[in-house]
Amino acid sequence: MANEQLARIVGERVRFYRATARKTKTVVAGLAGITPDYLYQIERGQKLPTLTVLAQLADILRVELSALLGHQPMPGPSRSSSAHGDVLYRALTDPTSHSREVSPLPTLRHEVLNAWRTWQTSPHRYSEVVQRLPRLVAAVNTATRAAQPADQQASHRIAADLYGLLRTVTKRVGRGDLSLLAADRAVRAAEAADDPLRMAGATWNLTQVLLADGQTEGAEATAMHAVEQLQPGVTDGNPDALALSGALHLVAAIAAARRGDTWTARDRLRTTVPWAEHTGERNTCWTAFGPTNVAMYAVSVEVEAGEGLRLAERIDYEHSPSIERRVAFLLDQAKGHQQRRDYGSALTLLSAAEREAPEDVRYRPAAHAVLRTVAERGHRSISREAARLADRVGLPL
Repeated sequence: MANEQLARIVGERVRFYRATARKTKTVVAGLAGITPDYLYQIERGQKLPTLTVLAQLADILRVELSALLGHQPMPGPSRSSSAHGDVLYRALTDPTSHSREVSPLPTLRHEVLNAWRTWQTSPHRYSEVVQRLPRLVAAVNTATRAAQPADQQASHRIAADLYGLLRTVTKRVGRGDLSLLAADRAVRAAEAADDPLRMAGATWNLTQVLLADGQTEGAEATAMHAVEQLQPGVTDGNPDALALSGALHLVAAIAAARRGDTWTARDRLRTTVPWAEHTGERNTCWTAFGPTNVAMYAVSVEVEAGEGLRLAERIDYEHSPSIERRVAFLLDQAKGHQQRRDYGSALTLLSAAEREAPEDVRYRPAAHAVLRTVAERGHRSISREAARLADRVGLPL
């Protein structure tokens, strides 16, 4: 194998496992005794590291050396997850995706809101929502094209809501490419609707995609710019503007933590505390902002900083209106325990996530990564129980 090809493979895998571990380049490079710039060149396939450096990276990222050299298959989505991704890909990219009949806008709005409620509350939300989305995309496309001038903004508001839902669903089934496409369409629809609140909500969706792609600085800058745009509404005391500003602050806090600026992250969290007390569990634009979410994000920030698992025990996460956020909270904790090699606690949290929403453990790549590690590295009884869980959710090991 040519050095250039090997460097590319190694680089892709180092970047993948670093992103999966949610570690910044600065942290990984420091632990490995190399510069962040050198790590950047490794991840871009521009440099082939020495065996010593590669072994250090494997140890830091808690993977086998052979995984970085390309001798082990990369973790992939389950068959069901892949099938869902294919369905959504066709819905988003088919240029003929429209229906022959024009649905009334109030009917479409009700259907989109109902799909959102199902997504945020049902333990079977994947199978229930994914089957609805292709028809909804076609219907909304048709309605937007056919809308009279007086109804154009209303049709674009519905489109912005729908594409926000598509953003989160596609992300959860491991299709980052579709998630970015849906987020971009949500932003464009919100702009066309001339709706400041939906524009902020769409931007929040975009920051989630940027964070998932490791673009922490871009996510942070985008979130804080959106906060500035919301300032008039915040000043006027609009609770929805306050909730969206808070949600954007939380994303920016995570971004700051991932680039190593824990103090800025904590400061942003402190800013949101009185806002959450004022708004309560608001869930504006399905961001689930409120006291519970602020507390959960505080744990996430401390986990990024290498702390935080002890804080998680104090939070009654069931108060969150979003099942997605509740499961994400459990998976974040599971990942933190896995990184500490406490595989028993990681498995306990994965099992709790399965009880809360079994389809999330079946479809979410984050759950797969932790479950595979627990099954491979846990002691015999833990590994055996992890294998049983993997079998129940249809995850091949």
